[in-house]
Amino acid sequence: MNTAEKFELMEEDLPPRMAEEQRIQDDVPWGIRIAAAWSWRVIIILLFVGVLIWLLSHISLLLIPLLVAALLATLLRPLHNVFVKWKFPRVVAAITTLLVLIGFVAGLLYLVGQQLVTGFAEMATQVEEGLFELVALAEETAAGFGVEISSAQVNQGLEDGLTYLQDNSEAILGGAMSIGSTAGNVVVGLILALFTLIFFLADGRKIWDFLVFFAPGKHRPAIHGAGRRGWTALGSYMRVQVFVAGVDAVGIGVGAALLGVPLALPVAVLVFLGSFIPIVGAVATGAVAVILALVANGLGNALLMVGVVLLVQQIESNILQPIVMGKAVRLHPLAVILAVTAGTTLLGIVGALFAVPVLAFVNRAARYLVKEEWRGDPEAKAMEKLEKEEAIKRAAQKEVQEAEEQASLANITRRFWETIPGLDPERRGFGRRGESDSGQVPRTEPQTFTETHTRTRPESHPGSGDGAGSRAEDSHDGRPAIAEDETPRPENEGRRE
Repeated sequence: MNTAEKFELMEEDLPPRMAEEQRIQDDVPWGIRIAAAWSWRVIIILLFVGVLIWLLSHISLLLIPLLVAALLATLLRPLHNVFVKWKFPRVVAAITTLLVLIGFVAGLLYLVGQQLVTGFAEMATQVEEGLFELVALAEETAAGFGVEISSAQVNQGLEDGLTYLQDNSEAILGGAMSIGSTAGNVVVGLILALFTLIFFLADGRKIWDFLVFFAPGKHRPAIHGAGRRGWTALGSYMRVQVFVAGVDAVGIGVGAALLGVPLALPVAVLVFLGSFIPIVGAVATGAVAVILALVANGLGNALLMVGVVLLVQQIESNILQPIVMGKAVRLHPLAVILAVTAGTTLLGIVGALFAVPVLAFVNRAARYLVKEEWRGDPEAKAMEKLEKEEAIKRAAQKEVQEAEEQASLANITRRFWETIPGLDPERRGFGRRGESDSGQVPRTEPQTFTETHTRTRPESHPGSGDGAGSRAEDSHDGRPAIAEDETPRPENEGRRE
């Protein structure tokens, strides 16, 4: 009998439903089964991530300040450590670090604001001239395509715009109120971020150790090490990003100043802040410098400014990113672009700001876990040893506690049986007061004639009879004579209930 005949016999022995399911399984290729198994698991993971992002979006007022405080804590950690080495208490060192940060930002904003006020006052005429030049350029370009644009049409367009603003003043007012509410949330979030930053700097390690204790004991060393490595990578990313942003700001700011573009310093500060959004931020803020050059100095100056922005971007992409940023976080440029795009799509500018730092943290922590680096990590080994010692201590304490509980239960049981002896299954009934704990009633042992006679006959005196207190014997059968009152009682007569 060949194999096919055996399978046919097996199918004949199966019930109809089982045989049909077996045929379906045989008809579905193995690759399709694997794809289906992967598909529903991937769908569940995506659903989980989507629900998690949806829930986090509802607590953005709490989440965003925490993330900002975490990034600033990693950036300011070296300065905080300097104050700690100077014998500052950790909380005082954190507050001092925060004051230094606030002073730096306030001074920068004051300088930028002063430049903005002076610059706009000086370039008002240039902006007006630039606008007229743009209108003339638009007319010439349209004429080249056969379309005529007159100044009357431009004025009519401006009037239509003013009319639209007047007709939609309520909607604009509502948008302004929404912006005011957003500004209030920004102020509250900023205060929360600065307050959280103090404790992240002062007690960051204690907070992390507390969070790690929620993990299972056997996985705690690996998770602790992964978190430390991810935090270190995040700090490296922030410091390198500050350096890269500084290079972008200096390059574009110096180029704008050399080309005579107004507001060069505010543009440089804007480029510095925008560069924290990798690749995209510097391009967008560089476009502001190009627009200012176009409005103030004309098309030729704007083209030169475009060349400066592109040159700075090439230096960043081809030199700074591979050499400096690559060694710090080891992120591929494609991964950076995808992370920024996904963050922008999901959470807007906030997502674009935090996408790459979160990716850097996750990347380093995942590599630590996948490569099992905790097996060679001294701190992880020490923590694992401590966890084993704590487990042994907990087991010993548990044994002692169980022994004490058993002894206490036995004591309670003994006292209960002593209080109500009639319920004791080892006893035959309720005992009298003063009886033994074993529940046995004392019984009277039978007394032999010798003991009774010895106890009842008078004590023999020396010299009387045989001198040894010999017992009287019956002269007929030789047995001891039994007195009338000394007749032995049956054995069971002494048992009393």
